[in-house]
Amino acid sequence: MTIHPALLTSGNTLPLAHGLDAHGDRTALLTPDGEMTYRELAARVADTARRLGPERRLVLLPGANTPEALIVHLAALSAGHPVLLVPGDHPEAARSLTEAYDPDVVVRPAAPGEPWALDERRTGTAHDLHPDLALLLSTSGSTGSPKLVRLSYDNLQANAESIAAYLGIRETDRAATTLPMHYCYGLSVLHSHLLRGAGLILTGLSVADACFWELFRSAHGTALAGVPYTFDLLDRVGFDAMDLPHLRYVTQAGGRLAPETVTRYAELGERRGWDLFVMYGQTEATARMAYLPPDLAAAHPASIGVPVPGGAFRLDPVDDERRDDGPGPDAGRLDPVDDGPGPDAGELVYTGPNVMLGYARTPADLARGRDIRELRTGDLARRTPEGLYEIVGRRSRFVKILGLRIDPQRIETALARQGVTALCTGDDTSLVIAAVDTPDADADRIRGLAIRECRLPPRAVDVRLLADLPRLPSGKPDYEAIRALPRESKDARPLPDDLCPLYARILDRTDVTPDSSFVSLGGDSLSYVEMSLQLEKRLGSLPPDWHTRPIRDLAPRETATPQAPSRPRPRRRTLETSVALRALAIFFIVGSHIHVFGVKGGAHLLLAVAGYNFARFHLTDAPRRERIRHAWTSIARVAVPSMVWIAGMLLLADDYTLSNLALLHSVLGPHDNPTGMHFWFIEALVYILVAVVALLALRWADRAERRFPYGLPLAIAAAGLLTRYDLLGLPDRSLMPDAVTVFWLFALGWAAAKATTVRQRLLVTAATLATVPGFFPEEPMREALIVAGFALLVWVPVLPSHERLNRLAGALATASLYIYLTHWQIYPLIDGFSRHLAFLASLVFGVAYAAAANRAMRALPKLQPRRRLRRGGPGAEPPAWTRGLTP
Repeated sequence: MTIHPALLTSGNTLPLAHGLDAHGDRTALLTPDGEMTYRELAARVADTARRLGPERRLVLLPGANTPEALIVHLAALSAGHPVLLVPGDHPEAARSLTEAYDPDVVVRPAAPGEPWALDERRTGTAHDLHPDLALLLSTSGSTGSPKLVRLSYDNLQANAESIAAYLGIRETDRAATTLPMHYCYGLSVLHSHLLRGAGLILTGLSVADACFWELFRSAHGTALAGVPYTFDLLDRVGFDAMDLPHLRYVTQAGGRLAPETVTRYAELGERRGWDLFVMYGQTEATARMAYLPPDLAAAHPASIGVPVPGGAFRLDPVDDERRDDGPGPDAGRLDPVDDGPGPDAGELVYTGPNVMLGYARTPADLARGRDIRELRTGDLARRTPEGLYEIVGRRSRFVKILGLRIDPQRIETALARQGVTALCTGDDTSLVIAAVDTPDADADRIRGLAIRECRLPPRAVDVRLLADLPRLPSGKPDYEAIRALPRESKDARPLPDDLCPLYARILDRTDVTPDSSFVSLGGDSLSYVEMSLQLEKRLGSLPPDWHTRPIRDLAPRETATPQAPSRPRPRRRTLETSVALRALAIFFIVGSHIHVFGVKGGAHLLLAVAGYNFARFHLTDAPRRERIRHAWTSIARVAVPSMVWIAGMLLLADDYTLSNLALLHSVLGPHDNPTGMHFWFIEALVYILVAVVALLALRWADRAERRFPYGLPLAIAAAGLLTRYDLLGLPDRSLMPDAVTVFWLFALGWAAAKATTVRQRLLVTAATLATVPGFFPEEPMREALIVAGFALLVWVPVLPSHERLNRLAGALATASLYIYLTHWQIYPLIDGFSRHLAFLASLVFGVAYAAAANRAMRALPKLQPRRRLRRGGPGAEPPAWTRGLTP
């Protein structure tokens, strides 16, 4: 790429930004919308540089992982315009920094694929810009603060070259943008790979999104970068079992990763053929200061490694007073130092060409040159006999949580302005707030105030209400005592208050208290799967009636102590039988429809499971109106998405009719249309649920169910046998809706859930053995599957399992309705090529579609004001029906 000499009035530009065309027709950017070569990228960067003009101006750019944002960024740096990079997803920060620094040009996002608008606030510049000034970044991803890091062109180029050198980046590499562009770590991924002519997989998708991995595989991704929270997400999505044949290395920074996690991922990488690079850095050092060579990661997981090429460390002695109050910048760890860091430890000081010019707090600071030559990290460290550096403590109170640097003093001040007296501290995983427990104190309100100030997710803010705030004998705050307050950790059983955020997240509720239960909060069969798996992962085991127990009864107050640390929980798990049966049933349904195998009976087994879950989640001690309202919500969760999908199919093909759309095909026909019967199961389930809810809406029926919770469903099952055996003498059974002939299966599942004694379970089992045989007279294996599944449901509440198997079963069970709905249209597209591939595609598409649809529908209630109801009890607001669907 050639920049016109008139654009280079300052003499300073970024070499990696104006040397893009040297990489020719190699692929530079890969996006879901297509690819862009380096030659094309260079041309667009040059065009944008001309739009910015020849005179140096301060450019405010909202960072985003899009070609448009990257092009503007590179254009400004290639033409000598300093860039103020702000979060693209945080307009408040952009407005705040615009007011504070009065940029000459403000970049406005435009439609995808279109050039971004350049809001030129003046033709020249209002600032005195130092020739070396290239980039302004908020410290460690913090937002809105006027304190910025001033970085030079030499800083950016040197750090990119250093990272590319120790990672061994090749022009054939392709790195995914798993971190935001405005964050120095994410930006360093862009710079270091562009320097070597490698490809960038530009995406804003999370690693928890199945679409991310589809893009990564199709683009032959070789590199992943993550902060500690990213690795939590990788664990959740089963990264260790993924087939990623082109992956070469995984990098980690943005806070301390637990040593056991470092060891586990290093060993995983060794088995799978990729390297793990644990790194250490700060925005003040452009990005990186140290890295741990992959061959040392498993043996030295607590180490930050060695200085990056061109950099150097030294350890300065630190006395106790300085260690308590030192103002040094944060590097992502807060450890107790009351006992001293050890005789060989000191403050870690870094020197190298990537050390910032200094800070900016006002526009006048943009004219300043270099203020510092070395970076005092604020971390206490020691040098091991192997020559590696290891962090052992902190000088300052700054903490880095989920990659964001948080100033607890700032949170305390913000809370004080709202009348809340509190002390704040934290570690790598959460911010801990101890507040005075007054009559007006509200933990949820305090959490909300803190979240607005620091933009952490709710799960990372832990609020404790105390009678008095802990103090040292000197009267100073005792932050060590606050850090020692019981809370969730990998070495402690969760406390009730720690489980509340989990319930709030999964059930989308804001009124969760330790007295709440899963059922009282309106939990259903979809959220039950995710909740049970998450709770078992945290607690180790669950009682059979956990869904009706208050949260406080699930987590006894017992924590591990330093003298008796908890052992890591094994990956062996248990899986609730109802969840396993739902997963197996949908697996068998799809496989038999595609003729991969001939295991039939899954749909009828699902009817029994549906009755079982109906009794567990809806027939509780709540008032009749509340029970009926929740039950109608469940019907909507089945009917509405089914009708939406069928409506879409009506527009694309002629396989279905309006009777299918109305879920009335089994009533109205046409009965000679084989494709019209695709959704018989959904129709049957909806009809059965409507009939049962209508019955229980009657006052006398509601009283009968409460008095005879086991006897009523048995009586209903007996009534259902009249149509099962055609004892009513109806003229044409073939024209009868399936719901009429299979109703007894639902009722037996209902009775199974209410069977509390051995005698009752024996009676349900005997009824199953007596009534299922003969229902499919020429298919004994089909009948055997239904009987076997029913026996498991009645007698075996949980099955031995494994963490990976639980994730797989949970995904299939949660998405079972969507898989059933969509597989009719998915597998014919591939069936002619490979039945097995069609089978897999049907399952994967259903799971992905469920995830996308549920995310979209969860947002719908947020568009409407919520009714304020009493917290925690039966009168609490039910979850939005759009939260999820399952048979």
